[in-house]
Amino acid sequence: MITKMKKLSFLIYNKEYEPFLEHLRSLGVVHVIQKQQGAVQDSALQEDINLLARYRNLVRVLEPLAAGHKGDGSICALETGSPFDEAVKGAQIEPSPLCPSKVLEQYDLLEAEKVVQEQTLQALNRDRAMLLPWGDFEPQKVERLQQAGYRIRFYTCPLRAFREEWNEYGLVEILRDKQKVNFITITHSDVVPDIDAEQVQLPAMSLSAVDKDIEKTKAAIESIPARMAQLAGTGLPLVERAIKELENKVDLGRVRLSGDKVAADSLLLLEGWAPADKVDEISSQLDIKGVFFDVQDPEPDDDIPIQLKNNKFARLFEPLTKLYMLPTYEELDLTLLFAPFFMLFFGLCLGDIGYGLLMIVALPIFTKLFQLINPSFSKWLVVLFGASTMLCGLLSGTFFGFNIYDIDIPFIQSMKSLLYTDNSTMFTVSLCIGVVQILFGMGIKAVNLTIQCGFKYALSTIGWLLLLITIGVSVLAGLDMKSPVVLGLIIVAAILIFLLNSPGKNPLLNIGLGLWDSYNMATGLLGDVLSYVRLFALGLSGGILANVFNEMAIGMKPDNPVAGFIVMVLIFAIGHALNIFMNILGAIVHPMRLTFVEFFKNSGYTGGGTEYRPFRTIEN
Repeated sequence: MITKMKKLSFLIYNKEYEPFLEHLRSLGVVHVIQKQQGAVQDSALQEDINLLARYRNLVRVLEPLAAGHKGDGSICALETGSPFDEAVKGAQIEPSPLCPSKVLEQYDLLEAEKVVQEQTLQALNRDRAMLLPWGDFEPQKVERLQQAGYRIRFYTCPLRAFREEWNEYGLVEILRDKQKVNFITITHSDVVPDIDAEQVQLPAMSLSAVDKDIEKTKAAIESIPARMAQLAGTGLPLVERAIKELENKVDLGRVRLSGDKVAADSLLLLEGWAPADKVDEISSQLDIKGVFFDVQDPEPDDDIPIQLKNNKFARLFEPLTKLYMLPTYEELDLTLLFAPFFMLFFGLCLGDIGYGLLMIVALPIFTKLFQLINPSFSKWLVVLFGASTMLCGLLSGTFFGFNIYDIDIPFIQSMKSLLYTDNSTMFTVSLCIGVVQILFGMGIKAVNLTIQCGFKYALSTIGWLLLLITIGVSVLAGLDMKSPVVLGLIIVAAILIFLLNSPGKNPLLNIGLGLWDSYNMATGLLGDVLSYVRLFALGLSGGILANVFNEMAIGMKPDNPVAGFIVMVLIFAIGHALNIFMNILGAIVHPMRLTFVEFFKNSGYTGGGTEYRPFRTIEN
């Protein structure tokens, strides 16, 4: 459900504005309506916002590197002797106590060094490619020949264009293959050879010197991750604290600029929202301070912040609601209503008793895995998903791909007779679940329309719900469609659909809109129901893959008992690990699709609410 909100308007003298904001922040319950225009025009605030964004990006980069690394509380200087030295000459950081700005500066320098080193490596590789056909010679010897009055020139030409008469220029072949010839000429400095070939300008380095520089540059590049990890281990806690401080500073700056000047600029008007059950507490605190304020009920056009208020079970699924969109203030919060379906969908998609048990036993590992998908996922949500997977796994009887219902034990066989569901039945069950959730969503839509617009605006949706349920029950129960009861219900549904879909409008227009709704329902409803087949398909594919890995583990093991056992366990563990990882992703993504598309669409959910963010101090 959604917390009821009240609108608060504060009127404060200019000289009392700063103390009032500090007091308001200490209360920590008022969502201030912020004015974006003032924030854009304040250069100091924009600098803080930009620095905050850089710090947050730095944390995202350094967090994966910081695990298991402890620093000594200081930043080490950049390594010397690399090609990067000249590029950042004068910009190196001497060993010094850590501070967030130095962490950011060192990170920028390491990133810049990485770019320069990689560019240097590319250039050295090009030089090596040019020198390789000519062998490892010393450029200094070529220079000494030139000082003695001789000139060495390097040429390359296609094999078919090579001429023997060029030998008069002291020609020496260096490399000949099926396509080209590389050669040099040795002549007096005043002689210019008449040779129709491409003259090559080689780097002024020997091949061995280039190879040494390549190895040195590679070592420098390979050292950067370790230095980055050291920076992460020592600097990340400071940057995280700096983020908290900046967030408080930026939040205060934005709120400060959100006050509108009134009464010849002597007063400031600040507006915000607070939960209705907190208004009395706020009033008592502000009365003590002598602050003038007014409490109002929300207006239809107000952008009212949304605070979800659910029980412990539904709160576990709130990250999924926020991942899509928060409801508007006038809508129903669907978190509690889709949560049981989502849990069931996950279990059907994964559908293996062993997988579900492993999720609960190895809870910390799977919690980390789920938090890679959404950091807000709780460990208790993982427990629920694991339990659902185990229960749904009883339908097929699979345990890490093995079918436990093949075990001839009376208890297991009694469970099989009670719970076992074959593939054709599972296909039907998936479709039935889709029908139930879609009809449930249409019922929610009727309630939503009644709350937002009035009961008469929900009559058309009620008509569709009545029609679909009547036809479905009649078909399943084998009732005669011509019976008076069935015909009467269908006629009532048709009246609601075609004549009462838009209250107050022309009946002919209502009929036209009813026909349009009928077309959309006929084309959309079937596709929506068929989408639920993915619950069956994902569970089936996961079971098949698990069985394939089991057969591979048994079939590929060597005859040696020890080696065979080790190989079998490795194939089994790696195969099922891959299968679990892939199927968990599918078991999250596809139920989200069914929830956000099929269910939300048929329930008339629009979303787009603004999250309730009270103005308060963010603790370190």
